[in-house]
Amino acid sequence: MKIPLVDLKAQYLSIKGEIDQAIANVIRNSQFILGDEVSSFEKEMAGYLSAGYAVGVASGTDALQLALLACDIKPGDEVITTPFTFIATAETINKCGATPVFVDIDPNTYNIDPAKIETTITKKTRAILPVHLYGQPANMNPILELSRKYNLRVIEDCAQALGAKYKDKKVGSLGDAGCLSFFPSKVLGAYGDGGMVITNNPEIAEKITVLRNHGSKIKYYHLVPGFNSRLDELQAAILRVKLRHLDKWIGLRQQKASLYTKLFSQIDGISPPNIAPDSYHVFNYYTIRIQSQRPNRDALQAYLSSNGIATAVYYPLSLHLQEVYRSLGYKPGSFPESEKAQEEVLSVPIYPELRDEHIDKITKAIEAYSK
Repeated sequence: MKIPLVDLKAQYLSIKGEIDQAIANVIRNSQFILGDEVSSFEKEMAGYLSAGYAVGVASGTDALQLALLACDIKPGDEVITTPFTFIATAETINKCGATPVFVDIDPNTYNIDPAKIETTITKKTRAILPVHLYGQPANMNPILELSRKYNLRVIEDCAQALGAKYKDKKVGSLGDAGCLSFFPSKVLGAYGDGGMVITNNPEIAEKITVLRNHGSKIKYYHLVPGFNSRLDELQAAILRVKLRHLDKWIGLRQQKASLYTKLFSQIDGISPPNIAPDSYHVFNYYTIRIQSQRPNRDALQAYLSSNGIATAVYYPLSLHLQEVYRSLGYKPGSFPESEKAQEEVLSVPIYPELRDEHIDKITKAIEAYSK
């Protein structure tokens, strides 16, 4: 019995009729770019997140870059973010001509530590870009307080956290802009790439709407250098179907996570995820921490693979240690919590269709190896 990290086929089969009908409707209507499906999905997502505006784009990476540009991030600026995240968080800062400035993480949540942000703020700082990692919100109140104190923009990376809540408010609408990814393995995944920017600011929404479509409001009349970054009608139609099931799927993820946590709490050397107060965790990933050399994380991962259990390490090398950022001058030891996490985290399978017997097999395999 092989257990994948995520089972996209099982999810499709559970809603096959709805998905097939949605795809057939788009093909029958033959309106494939910026049609009714995209505009309807944008309205539905804005409503779901209690936000003023939602603008569909081609990917989560594009969402970040366009949000940064719409927030007036320019060459020479600095944007504060975390080193413990996917490269897209930082590379989009570079694509705007700005410089990422890294801040270490809170070891309990793996999110940026707000207490360490203020000392990194300079005259060049223009924004803070927190990441809601694994599906758990960053501690946003101190970040928002700093943004007001220093007149900084806040752009949320919500790629792994659609539906998550911070103090009963969904992430994505807390800062100036929130960026979503619909990569297939996300809590709400498309059948290809897709992304979205959420905002309550009409000017930001308008800028992104222009930027995503070659810098144009009217066809063939261009206001600024733009991008070809439009969410496909087919993907929007698929995502509209899936959005109707999202809260149910999140509830199932939380049930699986609860069972995992109960079982892992009984295994020495394994720490289940820590859920922060006032945090509604959606478990895009269920990430344990291997807190001792027995078991060794990499050896455990190899053992699980040999037993048909897929796992992943998000992320094996912090961004400040990557070759691409050598010029920034960071060194091993610059961010000890991030560097410690990269050696100890392991994400195990979690998805709504995961069966309890699968969870039992996974936890027993880890327990057996650890002994």
